Amino acid sequence: MAAWQDTGITADPGRVHTEGRIARGTLEDARDQVSAFLHVRPRQVIFTSGGAEAINAAVWGAARARPGTMVCSAVEHSAVRDSSARSGPVVELAVDGRGRIDPDAVSNAIERARIESGQPPSLVHCQWGNHEVGTVQPVPEVIDRCRQPDVSVLVHVDAVAAAGHVPLDLGALDADLVSVSAHKLGGPPGIGALVVRRGLRIDPFLVGGEQERARRAGFENVGAAVGFGAAVAALAGGDRMADEEALARRHTDLLRKAALSVAGVTEYGDSDHRLPHIVCLGIEGVEAEPVLLGLDQAGIAAHSGSSCSSESLEPSPVLQAMGVDADRSLRLSVGWSTSDGDIDAFAESFPRVVAGLRALRSA
Repeated sequence: MAAWQDTGITADPGRVHTEGRIARGTLEDARDQVSAFLHVRPRQVIFTSGGAEAINAAVWGAARARPGTMVCSAVEHSAVRDSSARSGPVVELAVDGRGRIDPDAVSNAIERARIESGQPPSLVHCQWGNHEVGTVQPVPEVIDRCRQPDVSVLVHVDAVAAAGHVPLDLGALDADLVSVSAHKLGGPPGIGALVVRRGLRIDPFLVGGEQERARRAGFENVGAAVGFGAAVAALAGGDRMADEEALARRHTDLLRKAALSVAGVTEYGDSDHRLPHIVCLGIEGVEAEPVLLGLDQAGIAAHSGSSCSSESLEPSPVLQAMGVDADRSLRLSVGWSTSDGDIDAFAESFPRVVAGLRALRSA
């Protein structure tokens, strides 16, 4: 027992006492902010522990509602690929050298699933933008292929890498299931959301309680939800998001210019249809890990699709599906805190690091 004035947002929003009602109101205010940012109704937003849980909940719910084959490309996030493989057979979508899927390939995959299993797929996945190379997918066209008169297939859109970086009107998009995460757009870690199309009912992934209108069991993380709401509210204010997108594109254009001025460096992904904050490069003649270490010594944090630079023991499936060399890849991303000085530091350090490593290799 405690005086409610001292509890802030730590109370259980499922209780009817004063402190519980305060927590409930705070949680629903955050839900209103997230739903307004995504242009959907508050009831469509299910708070989760992050993007991975939202994706798993989408796959689980779709598989329970309509058992069958999953349609998924190799460039999808591992949370999408692994949860789909665990739920049943997967028909894999091919991608081109830029990492883009062809809407015609989606139609063909749906027909293939029908032939092989005797029924339409359970779920088609199409990420909004790729988390490694930044390629933006033809999401509206894919949804259209799944809405043809003789086709009725649920569509899940992984928008974790895209939300907060490009405008998302999920109400107009009309996807069945969309996953988002707070920490990718400046909010706190440990909170995300699954957006469910109006009228669609799916079984909860987490059971054991009636939270989130019986759609996700567990004590709601009210504090993290408040942070999520505050982050999207800040982005939605005035021209903040448009300004951040424009700044991110300017910064990544400068990164690309500096990197591509070095001989033997190429860009991976679709340079014309890409997220504004991600650049992925291939570097001829040197492997990723020493480049990352050299940049780190210069104060620049980067990442790679190489097995030596991640928790995985395998090279990036994304880059493998695109037919490029994951062992010599470098992924750069910018954000709201990136400064022109950071870009200048990369432009000064990257050519020097690469030249030094190539010299060691040829010595």
